[in-house]
Amino acid sequence: MRGNIAQMMQQAQRMQENLQRAQEEIAKIEATGSAGGGMVSVTLTGRKECRKVRIDPSILSDQEMVEDLIAAAFNDASNKIDAESQAKMSAATAGMPLPPGMKLPF
Repeated sequence: MRGNIAQMMQQAQRMQENLQRAQEEIAKIEATGSAGGGMVSVTLTGRKECRKVRIDPSILSDQEMVEDLIAAAFNDASNKIDAESQAKMSAATAGMPLPPGMKLPF
């Protein structure tokens, strides 16, 4: 019994180290979302900090459309970051199921 507990503690420590490494990797990634057929693009870091916004000058006369496209491009980039983060965290936990309601990172 004692050996099982020690083994579980080692596994938990390895998982925590893997999660920390995954968080560091996530912070370094960037994703670009686009909208309006590429007329607007937004680049975010893994921490969802905005790095770059590009707007095609031909649409600048329509403020409402520009605002909508920026929001859509941001959401596209955010969804890409979420997907990449989930993949990295899933790999870090090696498919180990987490208790309901527990979110990553801890």
